[in-house]
Amino acid sequence: MDNKSTLSGDRKHPRVLFVATEDWYFCSHRLPLAEWLIEKGAGVSVATSSGTKSGIIRSAGIEHHVVRLKRASYNPLSEWNAVRDIAAVCRQVRPDILHLVGLKPILYGTIAARRTRVRSTICAISGLGSLFAPGGMSRRLLQTIVRQCYRRYVYGQPKVRVIVQNPDDRDQLVAKEMVLPTQAVIINGSGVDLQKYKYTPDPSGEPIVFTHSRMLWDKGIGQLVEAARLLRQRGVACRFVLAGLPDPANPTSIPAEQLQRWHDEGIVEWLGKRGDIPKLLNRSHIACLPSYYGEGIPLSLIESAAAGRPIITTDMPGCREMVSQSLNGRIVPPRKVVPLADAIEELVGNHSLRQKMGVESRRLAESKYGIDAVREATWQLYQQSLSRPSSPHATRVECPAQKAAA
Repeated sequence: MDNKSTLSGDRKHPRVLFVATEDWYFCSHRLPLAEWLIEKGAGVSVATSSGTKSGIIRSAGIEHHVVRLKRASYNPLSEWNAVRDIAAVCRQVRPDILHLVGLKPILYGTIAARRTRVRSTICAISGLGSLFAPGGMSRRLLQTIVRQCYRRYVYGQPKVRVIVQNPDDRDQLVAKEMVLPTQAVIINGSGVDLQKYKYTPDPSGEPIVFTHSRMLWDKGIGQLVEAARLLRQRGVACRFVLAGLPDPANPTSIPAEQLQRWHDEGIVEWLGKRGDIPKLLNRSHIACLPSYYGEGIPLSLIESAAAGRPIITTDMPGCREMVSQSLNGRIVPPRKVVPLADAIEELVGNHSLRQKMGVESRRLAESKYGIDAVREATWQLYQQSLSRPSSPHATRVECPAQKAAA
């Protein structure tokens, strides 16, 4: 697509306002898209809670607005303040497109969009998390509130499109009458820079099983540690390396003290937060994410595939998409330690298989998950959302790179 092309609308270039709960999440998952939109002539702003990444955002030429948006809060007054803040930013920025990322931004941003008459709203769902998992009375109450809000402010609204990252999430939202099929658009994750995450062949040395993610129980970190113990008992020689921090705002966050105990015990090597993930992937032999969390498509697995690493993950929405017919890895049942350990042992003991799978992982990343594909798909959606209401069928927006690989 011509880099000078513009969207339909009254202005020559569109104004896009992103809303995300945390500034760090915007930087890790949406900043490359925002920078690309600026290159195309769009005006880009973002609203998040306060954090430490404002300087990075502003240095990219993006206006940063701080709003009272808290992931862990359920206080009605605080939540209404978030709606008011988002509405105030909408009145100030006057966006053509309001791009909402995550559950709370979608809930509150769609209310604000209606109050301020935003032309087009994009709701980006990066997985359903544990929202619809069975639970007690408080969980059921939350599920009811979320469903009712979606039905009022999202379901059937001609100005609203919903991005999901895998078919399971789309089907679940449609089945619960939270989204119409006419609004559902599948875009393959957040995308990866294929130049930054370069393919390298399987390295020499003792095999390293590498996991980079938030340190959450729901990400299967506990099962991974138990698999490491089991493989040690079997006499399998390999190292388990974890990169990432706990997330205190998430109820399934693993305490740092627990991670440090595992590290001190020698079961895993916990590196904490690292800024050199591409280098760490190139030194590793296997990428593993045994998540039982409601993922969209995990960025960590996309990055691992781009680096040419075989993948071991679970039969969960968003995770299973990252292993293609067992060609580039293995899919195991969620929460099951023995099958996880068996899959790791198989790949640890077979260099040639790892090498073949790594090539297939890179091929998968190039065909579906490159950042250019995601950018073009998002741009196409922006065009459609401003030019006409939702089409009569659920849509998978594709760019030329994806079509060529099909």
